[in-house]
Amino acid sequence: MNIKETGADFLPINGTDYVEFYVGNAKQAAHYYQTAFGFQPLAYAGLETGLKDKASYVLKQGKITFVFTSALVPESAVATHCKLHGDGVKVIALWVDDARKSFEETTKRGAKVYQEPMVHEDQNGVVITAGIYTYGETVHLFVERKNYHGVFMPGYIKWDPVYKPASVGLKYVDHMVGNVGWNEMNVWSEFYSRVMGFTQLVSFDDKDISTEYTALMSKVMANSNLKIKFPLNEPAEGKKKSQIEEYLDFYRSPGVQHAALATDNIIETVTALKSRGVEFLKVPAAYYDTVPDRVGSIDEELKPLSDLGILVDRDDEGYLLQIFTKPVEDRPTLFYEIIQRKGARSFGKGNFRALFEAIELEQQSRGTL
Repeated sequence: MNIKETGADFLPINGTDYVEFYVGNAKQAAHYYQTAFGFQPLAYAGLETGLKDKASYVLKQGKITFVFTSALVPESAVATHCKLHGDGVKVIALWVDDARKSFEETTKRGAKVYQEPMVHEDQNGVVITAGIYTYGETVHLFVERKNYHGVFMPGYIKWDPVYKPASVGLKYVDHMVGNVGWNEMNVWSEFYSRVMGFTQLVSFDDKDISTEYTALMSKVMANSNLKIKFPLNEPAEGKKKSQIEEYLDFYRSPGVQHAALATDNIIETVTALKSRGVEFLKVPAAYYDTVPDRVGSIDEELKPLSDLGILVDRDDEGYLLQIFTKPVEDRPTLFYEIIQRKGARSFGKGNFRALFEAIELEQQSRGTL
């Protein structure tokens, strides 16, 4: 059922505006994402633009905008966040036509206020932002930029260094996954339903997502145009510590586990990422023995998929190809999924067991299984 059919689409969202990471060293993080992931420099804010407590670097690839922010003084809220959580996602900014109305509609339904509506203005126009808290310390910032024509938003200047490695073909944010605590999945799925008008696309229980040792449960919440998809994971009982428990132990609260970044050619994209030093989980070679029977005919040759470790799954509308990086921080928290959809709208249920067994091998090497 489409949300619009219920009359509940009180929060129209055009897409992901940007994702902001609080990190220990934004300059070095920005360099890493340029070098390893092919993001292009876009904008900067810091001491040179009048900021006294933080600096931010903005990078873009396709429709994906990442902002890396670090503290300039120990009293900064950014420093406090990084001390507790390590590097991680603080803001999932949502592109809307009316930030004030988005704020009003969500807060009157019970959302906790992060930021009252603010008007940001310079010679290039006006951006209006307003924000609410979600799980942990993660926030959604509503961004209205229809009357702005500058490089990013007021307060930022163009960042145009000589160093610009080529992009790797990443196009847009397909979905972002949040890890929440024990028995909190339904609390937050209900939050997205009640406060933001999202509906549940699919759910997975511990029978769907389990191995011999660990398990988790997940619900996928989405807005009406499916531009925003938020799977929510919670731990489930197992013989050993699940990847969600490991995340919560090291992040010290619920938070964003991974972002899925879409490409139109996953073989080319993953080949480029590997050549730049990005490390991926590798499933056993035997996984590919069952792909023809399980998935059926696909456009790609199986050997390059096997060589790269790319997983394949099919649903009623098509198939998808996906692969997952190892954590990109020293804490085993944030990682990325690279995904190519060939009609499929699902999330790779047929790959769960193989994927989680690969994750468990990594947990075992870290001594956290």
